[in-house]
Amino acid sequence: MRQALFFILFFVVLFSCNNSNEHVKLAGPVFGTSYSVQYFSEDGINYQNQFDSLFDVINHSMSTYIPDSDISLLNKNKSNDIDNHFAYVFDASKLLYKATEGAFDPTIGVLVNAWSFGPEKRIIGLDSLKIDSLMISVGLDKVTRSHNKIIKENPNTYIDFNAIAKGYSVDVIGRFLESKNITDYLVEIGGEIRTRGTNKEKQSPWKVGVEMPHFDGTQSLLRAVELKDKAMATSGTYRKFKVDANGNRYAHIIDTKTGYPSKTNLLSISVIAEDCMTADAYATAFQAMGIDKVKAFADKHSELKVFVIFENEEKELDSLSLNNFPQ
Repeated sequence: MRQALFFILFFVVLFSCNNSNEHVKLAGPVFGTSYSVQYFSEDGINYQNQFDSLFDVINHSMSTYIPDSDISLLNKNKSNDIDNHFAYVFDASKLLYKATEGAFDPTIGVLVNAWSFGPEKRIIGLDSLKIDSLMISVGLDKVTRSHNKIIKENPNTYIDFNAIAKGYSVDVIGRFLESKNITDYLVEIGGEIRTRGTNKEKQSPWKVGVEMPHFDGTQSLLRAVELKDKAMATSGTYRKFKVDANGNRYAHIIDTKTGYPSKTNLLSISVIAEDCMTADAYATAFQAMGIDKVKAFADKHSELKVFVIFENEEKELDSLSLNNFPQ
């Protein structure tokens, strides 16, 4: 499970005043993790009910854990109808799929399930022949959209937006706040973040933490990062992985070219982008690409700021900042 940023959250509603702007703090459970939202508002309106309604709509659209969601019915070939949220994420996924040459691919979900990293049952006795047969249905280029319907070339294609939907949900909440003329806020869901404006209470940019990788489940911060009008997402392999008989560690990120879990020395990748959906998707794709390809990709995409934590050849923790990721 991707747990990139460490926050101390109090699941209550708190209010404080600062320069006639009320500092509203809301938090609660969502998507199997938690969310926290802070914003400054002159009227101090509590939007928690609206947030929960938006989460319900997105869940019913794209949650593979809900049997009758749009995406679950599509995967079962019971319906190919989708809503506007699904259409938006699908179109964005198409662009990201092309930009990363398939490293970001929501149709790899069938292999995620097969390796027991997903919501569906794992495949017992998984071998190279079964993997090859499953890979026949993989490839977002085999899926198209016609208005509010999805067309699959292969009925066995399984779509999973887990690597992008959480970031998209952060953006949805952020855009909702902006529609209410709120210009200073921080939205966080399971460690994925979007900020606008500043923390008026502290008269400074919003500050978030990048977590130190720990395989034992403990949490500590590696560094604090200032964000202003940006979003950040992190993908980590140190929470969910497998170890083979030789002690090799395999990430829950499935290689979209082979169908096997990625054998990687990358422990955590944080990406700063204009929106959280984009940051979320690239953070996952970069895990599958490997450090050399990430460096080459970042060199061509200066709009993405990237921070990589990895194990070097001496098995020591090391890090790399690309495109002026904030210190």
